[in-house]
Amino acid sequence: MKNIVCLISGRGSNLEAILRAEREQQWAAQLGARVSAVISNRSQAGGLAIAASHGVETHVLAHSAFASREAFDADLAALIDRHDPALVVLAGFMRVLTPAFVARYQGRLINIHPSLLPAFTGLHTHERATEMGVRVHGTTVHFVTGELDAGPIIAQAALAVRPGESADALAARVLTLEHELLPRCIRWILEGSVGLEGQKVISTRIDPALLLRVAA
Repeated sequence: MKNIVCLISGRGSNLEAILRAEREQQWAAQLGARVSAVISNRSQAGGLAIAASHGVETHVLAHSAFASREAFDADLAALIDRHDPALVVLAGFMRVLTPAFVARYQGRLINIHPSLLPAFTGLHTHERATEMGVRVHGTTVHFVTGELDAGPIIAQAALAVRPGESADALAARVLTLEHELLPRCIRWILEGSVGLEGQKVISTRIDPALLLRVAA
């Protein structure tokens, strides 16, 4: 069985989308894959209850209990490795990971970011997008590298920003794209349609036109 480990810090809406896709698309039967564990750095993360309701093993590893980022990442890696993961998914994990951690999971560590990278790396993406007056905004799934929000892009989904749209309204619409895009990318990786070769994303059975979807 290909194990997926999801890392979260908050409400877990992307996690819920992954678990829903796992159930509806029968990943265990079709891909030999499952979400085997969910790990959060915050005990109050809403996603922990979502995982438990799906029968998924949960863990809390509080970053505040560690003296350094390196120490936290070392224990986090040891916890992840207990599940022998085929894929580690940052599904709203609000921590910058150390180079050693990233290197350990090279090619099997992915993140979803709420902007069309390379635009608006970091935080407050929707506020910055509305302030800048961009016409198109969206979300990106990418392999994680040592540089923040700069790894090779797997896929993006975009939408047109409405005139006068607030950052909160834009965020809500982008979130619906995230819920569609992240499970799709996970499936592509697990079935071998997408992979990482050096610093380049390789796709085998996917029409490249599907890697960017534009929503009204």
